[in-house]
Amino acid sequence: MKLIKYAIVGGVGALAVAWTFAISTPYWLTPKQEAIVDIQDPELIQKGEYIARAGDCGACHTAPGGKEFAGGLGMQTPLGTIYSTNITPDKKTGIGNYSYSDFERAVRQGVRSDNVHLYPAMPFVSYTVVKDDEIEALYAYFMSKVEPVEQDNQPSTLPWPTNMRWPLAYWQLFFSNPRPFEIAAGTDPVIERGAYLVEGLGHCSACHTPRGLAYQEKAVKEDPKGLFLSGSVLEGWYAKNLRDQDTGLSTWTEDEIVTFLKTGRNDRTAAFGSMADVVQHSTQYLLEDDLRAIARFLKSLPPSEGRKQKWEPKEDITTAALNDGNLNAPGAMSYVEHCAICHRNDGRGAPRIYPALADNSIVFADDPSSLIQITLAGGRTPDTPSDIMAFTMPGFAHLPNWQLAEILNFIRNGWGNHGSEIKDADIARMRREIEHKPQHYVPEIKQ
Repeated sequence: MKLIKYAIVGGVGALAVAWTFAISTPYWLTPKQEAIVDIQDPELIQKGEYIARAGDCGACHTAPGGKEFAGGLGMQTPLGTIYSTNITPDKKTGIGNYSYSDFERAVRQGVRSDNVHLYPAMPFVSYTVVKDDEIEALYAYFMSKVEPVEQDNQPSTLPWPTNMRWPLAYWQLFFSNPRPFEIAAGTDPVIERGAYLVEGLGHCSACHTPRGLAYQEKAVKEDPKGLFLSGSVLEGWYAKNLRDQDTGLSTWTEDEIVTFLKTGRNDRTAAFGSMADVVQHSTQYLLEDDLRAIARFLKSLPPSEGRKQKWEPKEDITTAALNDGNLNAPGAMSYVEHCAICHRNDGRGAPRIYPALADNSIVFADDPSSLIQITLAGGRTPDTPSDIMAFTMPGFAHLPNWQLAEILNFIRNGWGNHGSEIKDADIARMRREIEHKPQHYVPEIKQ
């Protein structure tokens, strides 16, 4: 009996020590950085607006149909929904009372003004390398040009005890130590600029790098094994491999990457899901030189450990079979009935209108999650000034799982493509994923 009491007392004591340590970390692990910022400086504000675009602040902090930067976007996690917060300069519900030091510490170190740690859904792990002058410009922009919106922040739906914030101090201690941006001496200045944008403001690794058991990115910059930007599944979407390797970007030219980031489409494919939001809110606004730098950096990344550099397609026997009316292959008849009118018998679609299926790396990607989800739920390309029309793909959720699996396997292994088999269970799993998509918080506008 005494042993049980000692164990309880010891456990409570250990928990108290852990809690005390965690709540103290903002004071000694993340010191505030003071700076005098002229938030009325027009040049600084303009620079900050560009930094906000490059950092893609709008995509996460603006819910569909909601006010810009007012938060409410629901982000799906295995344990529940996290909602993005109001980062307008509203003094009651936003960040209007933040000093520059409060702002800097939240953006780059993941700690709120009240010393509460932020969820790693906020990409402070990437923003930590952003330069001081850019954070200052960002602060000026948010405090002076962004419209204040009074909109309450929504609590997460994470169950207790996973909704407690203080354990996040330990997550940050292990996985989010402040670091400078570093690159090898003598690196091409264009590649260096691209690496800085990708690793920092663009926080591309937040989606495109695999995560570990603690939801940490397995690499936050280029690493010997090539885990950085090697592809990952997030909210049911497969954020594709961005390295210059077989199922990554080896089939893309530098110009195609630039065009894709600028317009959300190219002759090869089109943006959908979260990437469509990135183009909509961020990359379409970047300077041509910055887009070129990003593309050149991505093309400089060597294949991951154990992977080939070049994609080696099989012989295309699909086009001739479909043109001859040979529909014997599983999924061929369903493809002709539901897909061929847009994507054509040769799988080439219509450039910049209907994406190609042949030689499209998202079709034969290592993980078919995105292909399954876009087929079930449909999607829409982003609106950009570069293209006068946005196109919508309808969803095919009305088709049974076995038929969808047949169609997708036909596509994944047609026209020279080759990919792993999609099973009925994979379709069923994605249906559940889509059914549990979080509802965004957009309050009704008061008349």
